[in-house]
Amino acid sequence: MKYRTLLILPVILLVSSVAVAQEHKLVQFQMAILKKGPQWSAMTGDDRNKILLQHRDNVVALLNSGKMAIAGPFGDETERAGIFVFRATADEAKALVDQDPAVKAGLMSAEMHPWFSEDIFHQATTPLKMQAVYFGFLKKGPNRKDGDGDKPEIQELQKAHIANINRLADLKKLVVAGPFGDEGELRGIFVFRVRSLQEAQDLAATDPMIKIDRLRIELHPWMVPDGVLLLSSQ
Repeated sequence: MKYRTLLILPVILLVSSVAVAQEHKLVQFQMAILKKGPQWSAMTGDDRNKILLQHRDNVVALLNSGKMAIAGPFGDETERAGIFVFRATADEAKALVDQDPAVKAGLMSAEMHPWFSEDIFHQATTPLKMQAVYFGFLKKGPNRKDGDGDKPEIQELQKAHIANINRLADLKKLVVAGPFGDEGELRGIFVFRVRSLQEAQDLAATDPMIKIDRLRIELHPWMVPDGVLLLSSQ
């Protein structure tokens, strides 16, 4: 299958996320950012592995049902454990997260956010295999000031930001991007298909918003099911 360049949106929006979503016919997903819970270190290795296998089986079932668009663990040793993305309302997504075996056992906890993107996610291939990409959280930087979006210099910077996103998408390096629908510290995400974390960092550094420290990026290696992003067909 041929790779399809994604519609990429600005992740620092000058208007409301909902208005942008309507204009570009985006879908509102619910993203669960999974973190290591209180039992992660307290539980013995065998017990933890048993629950993680149940967690894996639950994720596969949700992917097969279509309720989950994409999911996968982070591959580094930080407090963030991974990502779930649901095709569901906020209440439905929260209920599905709460029923996950790892969450019920206290191995993980979840931080929920509305998130906008095209629905470009496909069915995972079987048998399940995982592909490596790099997931970046775009966060408010110290040079982002509330209410300064109407300034001409910020609007010009926004245009350059969007142009750079489109450039990286055309290079097939940036495969997913989209804004969060709330007004928190996290503004949006980038997902890179590149060979290394350093390459992802170097590409992120070309973003005009990151260059001036209006945005900062927090990158993680991310393992996702083969086929969901059509990564194996490059």
